[in-house]
Amino acid sequence: MPSLFSLPRRNRTTAAPHRRRWLPLAAASALVLGLGTSAAADASGGAGSESLAPAPHAAATHAHAVSAADPCGFVASVPADRFKGIPVFDAHKAAQPFSVKLHTSQGTITFQALTAAAPCTTFSFRFLAQHGFYDRTHCHRLTTQRIYVLQCGDPTGTGSGAPGYSFNDENLAGATYPAGTVAMANAGPNTNGSQFFFVWKDTKLSPAYTPFGRVTSGMNVLARIAAAGEDDQNGPGDGFPTLPVDIRGAQIVRG
Repeated sequence: MPSLFSLPRRNRTTAAPHRRRWLPLAAASALVLGLGTSAAADASGGAGSESLAPAPHAAATHAHAVSAADPCGFVASVPADRFKGIPVFDAHKAAQPFSVKLHTSQGTITFQALTAAAPCTTFSFRFLAQHGFYDRTHCHRLTTQRIYVLQCGDPTGTGSGAPGYSFNDENLAGATYPAGTVAMANAGPNTNGSQFFFVWKDTKLSPAYTPFGRVTSGMNVLARIAAAGEDDQNGPGDGFPTLPVDIRGAQIVRG
């Protein structure tokens, strides 16, 4: 994706899809990964951009109001695909360490949640996972040139899906994206939702995508998916994975 939004995927038709910003395929562009719908194109303005966000929808691009009760700025937004409600932040629960086992059709990928560095993001991911939001979804985007990510988390499979709420960025100061990073896709500042991406090879991106996890096992699975390539539907090196990556379940493991 040009930006980190989700890009439309093949064999899907949607009316005026909302896109998430993707990281541009160029180091200077935004993740076209369109962790929403056309994220990759968002930053660079075209396929292969750095953007990794879902297409921008009506969400505001400024920080949502925060309070002691809600330091994350959880707020209702559209679209609301497979809506599970809006999380109510609980600082005690947010501090509890956990890892995620993502069971996919290509193998299991496990990552440690960075609860101390990204308490809001990890709280949201755990909320969605525990409500089955990610079950029976698939990873809709793979980039193999200049930026190296696998984007997932859209229940519509189009790159435009979102959970019905958004929340603020965090953990961006000095953020880098080495292989094994798990980060959020977005449609601009403070528009995080459900879409996220795995970095399968060291990638240079602007510090605009909240890192919230670190892969602890399954890098071989990501390498195999990447080696099989993608269909270039969003531009050279940016498209739907040749090996279908179906998420069968997201298992939360405490500790």
